[in-house]
Amino acid sequence: MTKVFYSLCLISIFFSSYSQTITAKIIDQVTKTPIPYVTVKTGKYSGVITNEEGFFTINTNNNTITTVSISCMGYQAKYISIETIKSLNYTITLDEAINQLDEVYLSNKKPNVDSLMARVKRNISKNYNYDLNTYRLFYRSTDHIDFKHLDFEIEKASHVSSKNLDMANAELIQLSNDIISSNIVHFTDVKGALHTLHQDSSKIEVNKVTKLLDHKKDFSLDNVEEKAKALVLKYLDTTKTYKVKTGIFKLEDSMSLKEEELKKDKPKTYKVSSLKYSAESLVKKATFTKISFLNTLIDSNLYDFELEDINYNNNELIYIIRFKPNRSKSKLTGTFVVNQRDYAITRVDYSYYKSRHGSKFNLRLILGIKYIDNVSKGTYIYEKQSNNTYQPKYIKRIKGSYFYVNRDFKLIENSPQKNKIGFNFKIEGNNLTKEEFLLTKFSNSNQDDFNKIKPKQEVPFIQLSTFDKSAWENDAIIEPLEEMKQFRSDN
Repeated sequence: MTKVFYSLCLISIFFSSYSQTITAKIIDQVTKTPIPYVTVKTGKYSGVITNEEGFFTINTNNNTITTVSISCMGYQAKYISIETIKSLNYTITLDEAINQLDEVYLSNKKPNVDSLMARVKRNISKNYNYDLNTYRLFYRSTDHIDFKHLDFEIEKASHVSSKNLDMANAELIQLSNDIISSNIVHFTDVKGALHTLHQDSSKIEVNKVTKLLDHKKDFSLDNVEEKAKALVLKYLDTTKTYKVKTGIFKLEDSMSLKEEELKKDKPKTYKVSSLKYSAESLVKKATFTKISFLNTLIDSNLYDFELEDINYNNNELIYIIRFKPNRSKSKLTGTFVVNQRDYAITRVDYSYYKSRHGSKFNLRLILGIKYIDNVSKGTYIYEKQSNNTYQPKYIKRIKGSYFYVNRDFKLIENSPQKNKIGFNFKIEGNNLTKEEFLLTKFSNSNQDDFNKIKPKQEVPFIQLSTFDKSAWENDAIIEPLEEMKQFRSDN
C-alpha cells in the first residue's frame, strides 16, 4: 500500500502552554532520523513509547508532570523538563551511548552464548508472571487490503432482460475498478483492561472504541461478496426473496431484496471477543508461558543462537543475541535483548526466516480457494515493575497473507417459476493487519476482584472521518503515524 510521507520540518501538531498534552519527536543527534520505540517515562512505572516515526504524546496532568526520562538501547539516557521540550520546538535529540566495554571486559573473550541462554531459561519463572494481573491497555489495529485482481461475471439469467444484464455488468465492472484503485485502510483504537487469572483464563473490559473507516471503501472479502450480490439483485424483482446456493453449500435462509433492507445501516458496535483473543494471546506469549511461541524461540533444539553485540540501555549492560532456525519446522529469526543484571529478555524482534511462511492451503481446483500466511513479524518491549517482574510495555504484531477466491453462486427465486441467475466472481490479493498494544499500567490482582468482573460482549464505537486527538485527550495512547493523521473519509 502507498504511504504518504511529509517533510520532517512540518510537524503538524503543537500545543499551547495551557494544554494538558504535548506531542514531540525524538531523533538521532547525528543522522537527524527519527528513533522508534524510545521509552518516555512520566513516572517510575508510567509513560509511553515513541511510534515508528519517533513521535510520542504525553498527558501532563494539568502541569503536575514537569520532567520526563528518556531511554533507548544504544543511546544515552536523558532527563528533560517539559519546558525544555517546548523550547526545543518539540524535537528532542539523543546521543549515541559511549562504548565503555573495555572497562567491563579486560579480555577479548566474549561471554558464551549458550551459557547466557541457559541463565535466561533458569530465570524465566522469576522474571515473568501472568497469574492474577491487571493490564491497563491502549490497542490499535491497522488493516490494509490490496486487491490485485477482481472478475465479476453473470453467467446465466434467462429471465432478465438484456438491458438489465448490460446495466448490471457495467456496474460490476465499475465496482471492480473502484475496489482495485482504492487505498483500503481501516484504523481501530481501543482503551480497556485485561485481567488475567492464569494462562487459561482471562477477562477483558473495553471502555472506549473509535474507528477510522470509510464505508464506501469497506471492501473486506465478505463485504465485496455482499456488494456484488446486492448489485446484481437490484436488477431482479425486489418484491420477492431468493435462496443462495454455491457449488457445495446452500444457505437455507431467504434473502430479501427490498430496497429498505439493502440500505439498512449496520449497528455501530464493537465485538469485544476479537480484542480478547488478541490481548490474551499476545500478553500470554510475552510472559514465556510453556505453550507460547516466544518460549519456543529460546529452545536450542529448534534455534541456533549467536551473540551479536554487547551494548548499554539506560546505563545497564545488555546482550544482543540473534536466533535463527536450525531445522525446517522452525520458521522465525530475530534478536533478543538480555539484561545482564537478572538475565531477563527485555526485548524481542522477530520475522519469518528467508522464504519460510506460516499456514498454507491450496484448494484452488476443488473449492476455488488458496491462502498463504506470508508475513509474520513483531516486537515485544518489556518494563520492570515494582514486584521485580518484567511485564510487556509495548507489543506489535504484523500478519499478512495472500488470498484467492473463485466462487459460483446461483440465486433461486422463491416462486413457482423458480427463476435462476448464475453468478461468478474471482478475487485475488493481499491483506496486512498490524496490531499494537501499549500497556499503560500494570497491577497485581486477586481472585475475588477477578470474579467480580462482568465484561460486556459488545460496546458501541465512535466512528470518525479523520483522526481526532481530542477523543483521547487525557489518555496515554500510541501517537498515530502520518498515514493515520492524513486519513480522510468521504462519509
